[in-house]
Amino acid sequence: MQSEAGSAQLNNSLIKRVAGLVTKVSDAFAFPLRTSHYIELVNPLWSTHALQARVEAVWDETSDSRTITLRPGLNWRSHRPGQHLRIGVPIGGQHFTRTYSISSAPERNDGCFTITVKAIDNGRMSHHLVRKLKVGDYVPIGVPQGDFYLPDAQPVLPLFITAGSGITPIMSMLRSLVLQERMPNTVHIHYAPHTYDVIFGRELKEIADRQKLYTLNLVHTREPGQKPEDITGKRPHFSKEQLEQLCPDWRKRDVYACGPQAMLDSIEKLYESEGLSRQVHTERFRAQLAGVPTEVKTGVVKFLNSNVSANSDGETNLLRLAEDSGLNPEHGCRMGICHGCDVKLASGCVRDLRTNALINETGQVIQICVCAAVGDAEIEV
Repeated sequence: MQSEAGSAQLNNSLIKRVAGLVTKVSDAFAFPLRTSHYIELVNPLWSTHALQARVEAVWDETSDSRTITLRPGLNWRSHRPGQHLRIGVPIGGQHFTRTYSISSAPERNDGCFTITVKAIDNGRMSHHLVRKLKVGDYVPIGVPQGDFYLPDAQPVLPLFITAGSGITPIMSMLRSLVLQERMPNTVHIHYAPHTYDVIFGRELKEIADRQKLYTLNLVHTREPGQKPEDITGKRPHFSKEQLEQLCPDWRKRDVYACGPQAMLDSIEKLYESEGLSRQVHTERFRAQLAGVPTEVKTGVVKFLNSNVSANSDGETNLLRLAEDSGLNPEHGCRMGICHGCDVKLASGCVRDLRTNALINETGQVIQICVCAAVGDAEIEV
């Protein structure tokens, strides 16, 4: 006898097939648009040509961070705990896209997921999401991506090291482990300036109280009321000595780390010196950039397809230069991973900010999110 779940899957499959056949016919009459474009006018979540999500709720985690609950539309697929997705919003007539980690567990049963965003200095999109996004708004989204997640098959002793909003992908992992009732022996070290800056602070403490195999270490990097400019002496940031104290068996554990670049660099350097690089798994919010050369050549960048020119300081990436000039190039992760911003170099030279390698071959494809101009350059944007 067929199970109810199996029958539901069969019915859903049949509905999708019938809907697909109907859409093929109706698309012929909707040309040059598609039927999905008209359906979008009724309910954006029903469209199939573009994946969107509706804001269902917002919750302030701290004074500068907010959790946003999103209900995705058709063509959505569930995530693995720790993965991220692209989200876009219109700001000032331009469309901006950024990548954010999913902070909820895939096991939640309301069809929604959450992202948790911290407003960063000069962050146009993060400030918009934290301060201006409201319930009922629709945002375009991508499908979950990334390989920062716990393995399914092999047992692992996790050591989570997080700081600030780097807690978000780890929170998805923790929530999933709790709901599955399979929390392994886990140590978690989290850095934040003060106790009131700890995103998910109350929930983390509740998990620590209820899950006997989960050990939480909250490290506050400032004294109460202390500001960054008031700090003198050494801060209590990540170090081998501190790690030995908080997690004596760290060499036996797989570390999953997310946070500021300086912290991740320190972790990778330590594990490399111990011959344990294979045990390190990191998630970075920004590309890992090389040091700026001692001599940087300024110039003028011409965006050929838009007939717009901009002065370059030789350090600002071409994507940001284009956006500051009023353009809206296609892009995705802004980290040099997804290749959503690939364009052709028409003339001149650019520098890959991750390696300082020079690219000067006409017609070569470059990633404008991680490349800066070296002198004058022309690109097909």
